[in-house]
Amino acid sequence: MSPDVLSTPDVETAKVPDRAQSRAQAARRRKVFVNAVRVALLVAVLGLWEGLSRAKAIDPFNFSMPSKIWDQIWTWVMHGTALGSLGEQIWYTLYEALLGWIIGVVAGVLLGIALGRIRLLAEVLGPYIKVLNSIPRIVLAPIFLIWFGLGPSSKVASAVVLVFFPVFFNAFQGAREVDRNLVANARILGAGDRRVTLQVVIPSATSWIFTSLHVSFGFALIGAIVGEYIGATKGIGLLVSQSQNTFNAAGVYAAMVILALVALVAEGLLTFAERRIFRWKPAGSDD
Repeated sequence: MSPDVLSTPDVETAKVPDRAQSRAQAARRRKVFVNAVRVALLVAVLGLWEGLSRAKAIDPFNFSMPSKIWDQIWTWVMHGTALGSLGEQIWYTLYEALLGWIIGVVAGVLLGIALGRIRLLAEVLGPYIKVLNSIPRIVLAPIFLIWFGLGPSSKVASAVVLVFFPVFFNAFQGAREVDRNLVANARILGAGDRRVTLQVVIPSATSWIFTSLHVSFGFALIGAIVGEYIGATKGIGLLVSQSQNTFNAAGVYAAMVILALVALVAEGLLTFAERRIFRWKPAGSDD
């Protein structure tokens, strides 16, 4: 046997890690490129906004400008707000949103799985849930304010109703989309309804539920902010309301920036948790 033939497997083995390494490097380069484009786009938009405001091409009184927004955030950070420290306002809003989000998620998952598994329950409650879902949830905020007062309870209630429905419908659909062969095999092995639900249905619906969690936390923030905007003693929503009442456009935008940062941090934590739970799934092309 010739030396060339003997060396062929070694050459093929060496090519496999080379290809994997080159793909990893390409993925890293693409990630760096995408992040650079994102930063460049943000800088361009902010620079254009600042330039147009300073040139009076757009009204700086109504639209403000990035430099004034930054000054407002820095003033709140260093000297606090009229309502107290900025951290206190952020925590107050975050507390309301988190509590409403947790209650809405738990209620949505439990009821969604229950209706997805119990046909009679779905037939009885289905029309009522559809009617409730058709009501604009934002208009319920004044009603909750009358019921629960200016405290956090009214904001938590607003967050709950905004979170519940997307989580419910995803959990319901996830329970309905379970592979029937898996359910049949579990029953053949002697599993009852409870074990089928806990060991087959809920794990299969988890990806559906996590999809709704990404959107629902933003809804929870919206519920808390709208409730605070209508009536509250603390919170970012009240900062927005006060800034609007004093024609402080920079204050309104500054509060929006703070909320966006809070939402981005929450989204990052949810994405991290999802990747830890679904480590067995192949990475998406958009990661």
